[in-house]
Amino acid sequence: MEVILKSNERIDDLQYKGLRLIQKTDGFCFGIDAVLLSYFAQVSKGGSVIDLGTGTGIIAVLLAAKKSPGKVIGLEIQPEIAEMAARSIALNGLGERVSIVQGDIRDAVGMFGASSFDAVTANPPYMTKGGGLLNPEDSKAISRHEILCTLNDVVSTAGKLLRPGGKFSMVHRPQRLADIICTMRDSSIEPKQLRFVHPSPGREPNLILICGTKNGNPELRVQEPLYVYDSSGGYSKEINDIYSRGGIDGQAGMIRT
Repeated sequence: MEVILKSNERIDDLQYKGLRLIQKTDGFCFGIDAVLLSYFAQVSKGGSVIDLGTGTGIIAVLLAAKKSPGKVIGLEIQPEIAEMAARSIALNGLGERVSIVQGDIRDAVGMFGASSFDAVTANPPYMTKGGGLLNPEDSKAISRHEILCTLNDVVSTAGKLLRPGGKFSMVHRPQRLADIICTMRDSSIEPKQLRFVHPSPGREPNLILICGTKNGNPELRVQEPLYVYDSSGGYSKEINDIYSRGGIDGQAGMIRT
């Protein structure tokens, strides 16, 4: 299916099952964090999943293609970005399984109902708003800073949307790990799996992948580190494996900062 592009948009070939994604030429574009989350996320086949703050819809698209859930909802607060993501869903013929809904994460429980999803995913803004002046209409700033939602908004909403035993999967920064674990437990989500993502061996991690279970028993397992690049400077074998199975050739270096 062909869709009409706006003047500041392009279509990127995801190199996987013929999938494509519409992105702004001058706006925020997805990076490796979204790809790794779609690989790491615990989503059951035939289950229901909501991606909070879906942005371009990249995680919703990849989850639908790779995990085969029965229903995927991408929730996005910015009307223009949500409309663009909806056109990507139509472009890929995923309309029967994937829906993009424009709305505020803080209103999600009222929109969809409590305990209504088997899985929740999130790639939220990494940086606190701080004291600097940020444009609340700037989509790049919204994607990077907690302008329209906070970590607590995302996690507490996930806790309310999940059914007992449901899975919450998120990618974030290691500097926020203490806040993340505390907030998850406050929201009745028990952290169960944690994986640190390093640029290369010998360097500190700059991403974490974490998954928790609604009303789960305490037991956190730390998985082996994931290295983006190997010691020779090329992509690591695992990253190449992830990308060869999940497409998006050439995008692996786009770690969001």
